[in-house]
Amino acid sequence: MLPAHRFTRSGATIAGEPLSGLVDARKVFALFGEGATVVLQGLHRSWPPLTRLVADLELTLGHPCQANAYLTPPGSQGFAVHSDSHDVFVFQTHGTKLWEVHGDEGAEEILMERGLSMYLPTGTPHAARAQDGASLHVTIGINQLTWHGTVRRALECALARMPDSHLPAGYLDDPALLSEGLAARLEEIADGIRLLDAADESVREIRRFLTSRPTRQPGGLLDVLAVRDLGPTSVVQRRHGHPCVLLPAKDSDRLTVLLGDRSLEVPGWLGPALEALRGPGEVRPVDLPIDDESAVVLCRRLVREGLLEVVG
Repeated sequence: MLPAHRFTRSGATIAGEPLSGLVDARKVFALFGEGATVVLQGLHRSWPPLTRLVADLELTLGHPCQANAYLTPPGSQGFAVHSDSHDVFVFQTHGTKLWEVHGDEGAEEILMERGLSMYLPTGTPHAARAQDGASLHVTIGINQLTWHGTVRRALECALARMPDSHLPAGYLDDPALLSEGLAARLEEIADGIRLLDAADESVREIRRFLTSRPTRQPGGLLDVLAVRDLGPTSVVQRRHGHPCVLLPAKDSDRLTVLLGDRSLEVPGWLGPALEALRGPGEVRPVDLPIDDESAVVLCRRLVREGLLEVVG
């Protein structure tokens, strides 16, 4: 991994404001000519086909995903043998790369050609070298959410109820002061864990995931304009790959709508209309099972929030 100053500009400004991390194209060209691999990190943020793929994967798997691309000049190797802390899907899109993949029975060489894909489970040691020509491959990283993390977050709720009081003076000479106090507090935590509701903790995990995804709203500026003319017979549809999960409140007639990067609180009587809007296919406000005025207001809100897009 090269230091940033090797391929970025210094002293760049926009409107008088200094910029850092701006790529210097000529430095990149020179380094590529010397055998360096060009890594396009987070390509799903800027390349629409990968944006759609990553969004679909996140909804299907329930795990954060990302896409990177690696362009390697002929005969070069970007990284030494290493392993990743997440699952990886590799897609060869141009040229060829010879992969060295290590498993329980030793190393194996795999020649990846355009159109081939490969799955590398978490922790699989690997390296790749371009062959006679330049080689480009894309990786989809699956950053798994784990049972360990889920249980730890649930336990933190029980632990948070314990006062952060000091250890007793004299415990170094009398360890019983520490062991008895610790036993009592561990019993308190055990009681707190028994009171945890698995269903509530599951909803908490879903809410955490579906309010922390990046905003994915291509054409959002057009939506700002289109929503002004949205009427009862306008046609809308759910934006491809956009999350929408409805969570009913326990103690009130309200619904929480999880939209990936945020949540909305709405009256429960909007539930049937929301179910219709979160499904596939095109919908008109006038066809929703609520009055036309409320339907138009709801659709306009959901267009602004990114769930819906105006068709045509």
